[in-house]
Amino acid sequence: MVFLDIQMPGLNGLQLAERLAGDAAETPRVVFTTAHEHYALQAFEHAAFDYLLKPVRRERLERTVARLKEALAAPAPALAAAPAAEALAGLLRQLGMAAPAVPAASPAPAPLQWIRAAQGQETRLIAVDEVIWFQSNDKYTSVFIQDGEHLIRTPLRQLREQLDPQQFWQIHRGVIVAARHVAGTRTDFRGRLLVKLKGRPEELVVSRNFADVFKQM
Repeated sequence: MVFLDIQMPGLNGLQLAERLAGDAAETPRVVFTTAHEHYALQAFEHAAFDYLLKPVRRERLERTVARLKEALAAPAPALAAAPAAEALAGLLRQLGMAAPAVPAASPAPAPLQWIRAAQGQETRLIAVDEVIWFQSNDKYTSVFIQDGEHLIRTPLRQLREQLDPQQFWQIHRGVIVAARHVAGTRTDFRGRLLVKLKGRPEELVVSRNFADVFKQM
């Protein structure tokens, strides 16, 4: 695993990432750590393991390190790094830099990893693994994370198509919850199925159309 800034003396972070991606089987997991969020973030969604904006918050760095430990400890096929290497090669081509050849067979699009949420006059970059649940909110979608709620303009229907279905479960026409934050379910006095969240007081209603998700729980 490698932590890279974008602006560095000699090779910049993108050029160094290109060299590291030369051998797909040995490509390390790259975490970009930079104050510049405008460096082709949409492409980084499919290429970088993580993207930390300076100043880096301690709790955000700890989450990244924990995810790296899980990824390095988990058994993986020998070619598991190839899609990331191919995506990184595509990013480098977009930036006008040399890139290793990509096989003709294109991999399936990688799940969404980053969300850009407006916060006053600023834009906040939210890692998808920070999200507890999404909720449709009129013309917007509410994104609930540990430190509060943020609004994005992407409709929930469009967002669902970009999320990993193994990690995010739709439980209602207007609600998608992160599986890792589900503590269990219960039935209230009206017979409604409710999702209980880890470390949160909120309970989310499961509609009948999506109740099958929890049949094995």
